[in-house]
Amino acid sequence: MRLLLPVFTAFQHCHPSYTSQINRPLTIMSIPKALVVDPFCYRQFSESECSKSYGGTVFTVPIAEFEEVVNARWNESNLVDGYAPFCKHIFIENDFTDAEVNILEINSENEKFLRTKYEARNSKELPVLTRFFPKDLVISDDKPLPKAKYLDLILYSREQIMKENESMGKENSEEMNSVPWGIVSIKAQNVDYEIPMTPITAMRNALGKEEGGSGVPIDRDAYMAAYEFWNRHATVS
Repeated sequence: MRLLLPVFTAFQHCHPSYTSQINRPLTIMSIPKALVVDPFCYRQFSESECSKSYGGTVFTVPIAEFEEVVNARWNESNLVDGYAPFCKHIFIENDFTDAEVNILEINSENEKFLRTKYEARNSKELPVLTRFFPKDLVISDDKPLPKAKYLDLILYSREQIMKENESMGKENSEEMNSVPWGIVSIKAQNVDYEIPMTPITAMRNALGKEEGGSGVPIDRDAYMAAYEFWNRHATVS
């Protein structure tokens, strides 16, 4: 038996004063979750107001349904280490969303379409310079983006999410108190291994929790690997 009840959630990652209603199905005698979509990741779901200004992958599948699928496929042995002890990855087959790969290799034909802008992921972060392809300039009916074969679920531990929320003056959700992992980002891709984070994300993380980062210092080798990839690629936004 499933009851659809309104849950009011403050989307502080869009704007501190914005509040939206999300319908989450509650299942009686449900199995405890291992994964929950963190509010920071709401911007990747069309039911959230945040998605309207987000340039990355946006899922049309409801958050509750997404959580149900990924928890059904949860297996702790499939966790892959991330850039810090509190960060893990899980790679799952993308057979339940219409998400597309949103990264293109830069070449002599498309480099003229590259654009830059200063961008902050939420109102409490410092804006940083980003590079991207405008979707309307590089994608057409004749040249569509391919559907992603895999989803990279980027997870942060409950403890890390609570630390970052505390440092930025944000409240922790009641659900996060009982779930070991929060999904903080989802990458739609064609490979079942980690694509390097952008160098500017590593820079932001090194700034510390107060500025919206994780507080992890830059690893030079990892940074240079990210540079090698993103010097030749850009996101489609």
